[in-house]
Amino acid sequence: MTRIINGREVVRGARRARCAPRDTVVAFAMLAPALVLLGIFVIWPMIQSAYLSFFDWSFYRDSVFVGFDNFRRVLTDESFVASVGRGLLFALMVVPTQLVLAFAFASLVAGVSRRLASVLKVSVFIPTAISTVIASIIFILIYQYHGGLANWVIGLFGVEAQAWLADVALALPAMAVPAVWLGLGVAALIMLAGLLDIPASYYEAAELDGANWWQRTFSITLPLMRNTFLYLMIAGFVANVQQFELPLVLTNGGPLESTMLPNLLIFTHFRDDITAGYSIAAAFLLFIVLGTISALIFRFLNSAQAED
Repeated sequence: MTRIINGREVVRGARRARCAPRDTVVAFAMLAPALVLLGIFVIWPMIQSAYLSFFDWSFYRDSVFVGFDNFRRVLTDESFVASVGRGLLFALMVVPTQLVLAFAFASLVAGVSRRLASVLKVSVFIPTAISTVIASIIFILIYQYHGGLANWVIGLFGVEAQAWLADVALALPAMAVPAVWLGLGVAALIMLAGLLDIPASYYEAAELDGANWWQRTFSITLPLMRNTFLYLMIAGFVANVQQFELPLVLTNGGPLESTMLPNLLIFTHFRDDITAGYSIAAAFLLFIVLGTISALIFRFLNSAQAED
């Protein structure tokens, strides 16, 4: 495109076009370390896992090609199918609860003084700095049948003591509580960042039009924070379906495999089986399941860029 400036014809974008190749080289040079690490620790292991899933692979003997036999074993194994369903149920317990609590906390922090907001942010982030193993031990003590804090609290309301981690019906919900607690800090701070990114002028205009708090929340806040919710939902589902340390330390998958989540089942097979073909195929199928769930969440929530 050309323009006439002071009687001279100037080509717009010419300088940009000349700089584009150099900018591309600089961009790739800056991305190179991350791409190398991604290739070494993510892409190559995925390719290698896909290849080994077709073999009866072992540390102690030569590998034997078995085709799709490992996948057939995994897909016909009721324990694996049940563990995936249990993982999805666990994520459904944890993620919506986390999102609601994180949004409520972010709304609270956004409306208080700066000094109090700093105290609240530090307080909610403390569990994130605690090791999952340490948190699991803390909740084992909380769930103790005799002298545990949980049974003491419900005893105040006349409810008899519960065997939280030894009851098939209670073990999974009991495990969801520390999962919510551990992930709430990061979710709340990300939610707060998204909330503070919304221009105050939107709320001022809505107030001038007579909109109340509910109308401002559902017409301004939630639509503009859609991508924040989308990210937290996908990251939360993927992380909680793959939860490993909590079921390992709290219950070791019991009672009666009621807390046996997919990663713990895969680890158990890898530890106990002579060959690793089952574990590799199961991990690869779990990757496909999680990728499909993430794609469906993207599709149904119809992510779009927020516009000021």
